[in-house]
Amino acid sequence: MGGGKMAAPLLLLLIASSLLQIWASDPLFYESFDEPFEGRWIVAEKEDYKGLWEHSKSDGHEDYGLLVSEKARKYAIVKELDEPVILKDGTVVLQFEVRLQNGLECGGAYLKYLRPQGAGWSPKGFDNESPYTIMFGPDKCGSTNKVHFILQHKNPKTGKFVEHHLKYPPSVPSDKLSHVYTAILKPDNELRILVDGEEKKKTNFFSADDLEPALIPPKTIPDPDDKKPEDWDERAKIPDPDAVKPDDWDEDAPMEIEDEEAVKPEGWLDDEPEEVDDPEATKPEDWDEDEDGEWEAPKIDNPKCESAPGCGEWKRPLKRNPEYKGKWHAPLIDNPNYKGIWKPQEIDNPDYFELDKPDFEPIAAIGIEIWTMQDGILFDNILITGDEKVAESYRSETWKPKYEVEKEKQKAEDAAAESSDGLSGFQKKVFDVLYKIADVPFLEPYKIKIIDVIEKAEKQPNVTIGILVSVAVVVATVIFRVLFGRKKPQAPVAMTATETRNSGAAESEAPGSNDDDEKEENDKDDASAPRARRSRRET
Repeated sequence: MGGGKMAAPLLLLLIASSLLQIWASDPLFYESFDEPFEGRWIVAEKEDYKGLWEHSKSDGHEDYGLLVSEKARKYAIVKELDEPVILKDGTVVLQFEVRLQNGLECGGAYLKYLRPQGAGWSPKGFDNESPYTIMFGPDKCGSTNKVHFILQHKNPKTGKFVEHHLKYPPSVPSDKLSHVYTAILKPDNELRILVDGEEKKKTNFFSADDLEPALIPPKTIPDPDDKKPEDWDERAKIPDPDAVKPDDWDEDAPMEIEDEEAVKPEGWLDDEPEEVDDPEATKPEDWDEDEDGEWEAPKIDNPKCESAPGCGEWKRPLKRNPEYKGKWHAPLIDNPNYKGIWKPQEIDNPDYFELDKPDFEPIAAIGIEIWTMQDGILFDNILITGDEKVAESYRSETWKPKYEVEKEKQKAEDAAAESSDGLSGFQKKVFDVLYKIADVPFLEPYKIKIIDVIEKAEKQPNVTIGILVSVAVVVATVIFRVLFGRKKPQAPVAMTATETRNSGAAESEAPGSNDDDEKEENDKDDASAPRARRSRRET
């Protein structure tokens, strides 16, 4: 009898304990978007937010999510929580899934966890000015590529909220698969950021190295009223006031002079131009001289110059001037009046405070307020929980199966693409690089030829290496012409002993004194190109 009486309370205690564990592990908030969002999520009605939200299936799945359906729009939607989530007392996990079905070149895909709003605020008035506690999630545009974590924290001294950004956030995955983002706030002030369940960042809220600005202001700050004395000398070195320029120092002597010992190479063709009209060029049939002007054949390299040491007017090469010394400067000496780099004195920071824990504001609502150039952004499985294991179980049950299916499908598509075009992954990367090279501005005159070579190579992937060499030769030739013009170098046999002796120095120390020659060569290059046909509207 007595044993039976004792068993009943124990059984009730076990049941109560189990129910307590189940209750404790329940999410504080969960949105699966299995049902339409209308009525539960409120779309902002402000004029700026024209983006249309849709309740849509994830591509290739039966699972629904909240879809950004239009490009180049601003979007805003919010869900007020039944009860605010308190962040001060224990672990809180913020987690959600995003799938960038059309990629992400410029736009946000983050959530805002709103703090309680002011009197009179309405969800329909949600916008970028609505104050939040935490902003978390992907953002990518231009040089920006980060999984944001921003905390708005109130300074207890000033009462003002300050945005504290995670300094070195993880980057956004670049594919079009589903990814899950997790922020874990621990009671010991630890912050962990996970992407697909893998830890990408771990820091402490009070770490001055990881939040910008630091959560706790510095104890002292430079005195804003402290001014540098007028006689403060920060120059460590000064010109020697007693130094005098030597009498034989000629500042006007040129760096280079003509080599009087140089002799024109035998066979130099003085009367032959470097370029001649292309004998194979013909005037286009539709060329109208009244409208387009006199037709001129494009220029080509003079074939007679190919076997000669050079063509055109021969000029003596330049050599380094042994008398050149440049502008004279007095040597530097230690400054006897040097006082170091001036800094204002430090004073107590009036905004300084101390905290054992961040003074988090509660989360009263969850909002998505973004501007994006992309469509196809799908939000799903938004979760707030106080248990890391609950978040892990949701990742396993809601995200992982979808991700694995998408990953296998992507592999199959990549393999099929490689098989259909005959290109391996490596070769595709090579051709991508080659097409980028063809877009380099100074290669513009040769772009058509380079692309023609690349396209032929794509049809014959077994000659990829040969094509690489061909394109490299074209690029090297263009660079050589840009740097050195089209003049043929003088024959080595014509170099004098003096020229040979000084060529190394001339190469390493020659200034921009050849600008006029380069301009002359560029003018010749311009003249050699086919004359552009003018439109009738320009005449």
